Amino acid sequence: MAATARLEVRVRPEAKAKIALAAGLVNLPVSDFVRSAAEDRAEGILREHESQTRVPAAFYDSLLAALDEPVRPSPALRRASRRTRDVVTR
Repeated sequence: MAATARLEVRVRPEAKAKIALAAGLVNLPVSDFVRSAAEDRAEGILREHESQTRVPAAFYDSLLAALDEPVRPSPALRRASRRTRDVVTR
């Protein structure tokens, strides 16, 4: 697909010189170098953002509090444990 959208940025002269030098080292036009660098960076940030689970602080606090509570087996778990003792032989 051909690139048709336009994006303009202003940079300091020393940054432009550094970018042009780097683009020349990999034998790319400056616009291709800048475009690919920006796309790669955007992809990485989006991938990182999508891999994180974000929850409200109150939910996180209540989750940690629940994890700190002592373990109390439910009645169903107690029944399953008793059945296991009857079924499993060692």
